[in-house]
Amino acid sequence: MVAGPTSTGPGKDRLRLWIRLLRASRTIEAELRERLKKEFDTTLPRFDVMAALYRVPEGMLMSDLSRFLLVSNGNVTGIVDRLVSEGLVTRARRNGDRRTSMVRLTEEGTRSFATIAAVHEGWVSELLGGVSDDEARQLAGMLKSFRSNWEGRE
Repeated sequence: MVAGPTSTGPGKDRLRLWIRLLRASRTIEAELRERLKKEFDTTLPRFDVMAALYRVPEGMLMSDLSRFLLVSNGNVTGIVDRLVSEGLVTRARRNGDRRTSMVRLTEEGTRSFATIAAVHEGWVSELLGGVSDDEARQLAGMLKSFRSNWEGRE
């Protein structure tokens, strides 16, 4: 007889946790995507790029930006191109090297992102309104610990 998945035990509990985390994440992400589009005519990937650049005012290498966002350079390049054309981001060659570009928010980009981020924070607070401050801190701490346990694996 071949052993199959069990309906109880720690493995099943972890599987249920994963499914619940995934459902919660997807549900919240879908709502945020819709609200960003409706309220600011922007996308979640654009918001993510601007958020990363906002955290590092001196700018980031394109390769570091894509690594931070866990996406390919190609995905980031298209978004950055559009943000540059809108005057929200600048791109410059690093030390004259044509292969590496530094990107950073412009003053307009910083102001625009700060406005969107404040509203975004309110939305997230609303969507997670059933979670107390203490529970949020505890869950965030648990997930941070979890991440540090598997982050270095390749």
